[in-house]
Amino acid sequence: MKIFTGRSNSPLAMEIANNLDINLGKIELYNFSDGELRVAFKENIRNEDVFIIQSTNPPAENVLELLFMLDAARRASARRVIAVVPYFGYARQDRKDEPRVPISSRVILDFMNVLGIDRIMAMDLHSPQIQGFINTPFDHLYSSMALFNRLKKLHLNFDNGVVLAPDVGSAKISQSYAKRLGVGFALIDKRRPKPNEAKVAHIVGELKDKRVIIIDDMIDTAGTICNAAETAMNQGASSVVAVGTHPVLSGRSVTRLMESPIDRVIVCNTIDIPEEKIFEKLEIISVGHVFAEAIKHVTDGTSLSSMFA
Repeated sequence: MKIFTGRSNSPLAMEIANNLDINLGKIELYNFSDGELRVAFKENIRNEDVFIIQSTNPPAENVLELLFMLDAARRASARRVIAVVPYFGYARQDRKDEPRVPISSRVILDFMNVLGIDRIMAMDLHSPQIQGFINTPFDHLYSSMALFNRLKKLHLNFDNGVVLAPDVGSAKISQSYAKRLGVGFALIDKRRPKPNEAKVAHIVGELKDKRVIIIDDMIDTAGTICNAAETAMNQGASSVVAVGTHPVLSGRSVTRLMESPIDRVIVCNTIDIPEEKIFEKLEIISVGHVFAEAIKHVTDGTSLSSMFA
């Protein structure tokens, strides 16, 4: 087994390798003067299980870098090539929701399929059904394996705590957290007048005098999370903690979160957050051990289902 990383999230890759007690493989990655990418493995990988770690958050260059690394590994006669994509970008574009638009997540997976890779591993897909876009084995991991222990330290119960789903799409995962934490559940029914904008239509559940946890798979512009937090406080909540697996943090998201009534923003390190986007309320939980355990199961040929118990 050998593990290599692209440039999108090398700190997480290093954590994964440390958890497995191995060194990251040597790979050469740089841009030519015109911006084209250069990829070259600098050690022998023939007949090895090669795991390539790369999140595909913007810029789109991260996607290309991943594809080139996968192709290089296959052409270097690796026994198996496994793409480890902590944050799978373009997962939101999983269908034709209006005329004349692409199904972008299908395009990305078609590229991977053409390259002939053996397995894909990702965490908290925005649209889990995209696993069906490709016949390659697809391991879908959950950030709850890392986040649950942190949330238990909030010492919530059914009388003082509630998990608030900021939209219908996050209701299932929010209900799961509520059940495991032994707290109440509430839901915001929202409408989207246009992309990256959301307005609250209805609220289901009791929030008055409750400590609220808002859970979503990603925090992008932070509009959804901040609107949900303001709604919770307007409904009489005593405090709000926001939890998001993938800290995309685009646009004015950091400013919105700082100015919001949210006490703490808990995210995972599936995306490498630049220093200028680190703020006082932010708490980062590592998922390195989750990916390391999954990789160990794959190389040992044992079931991953024990991780989800």
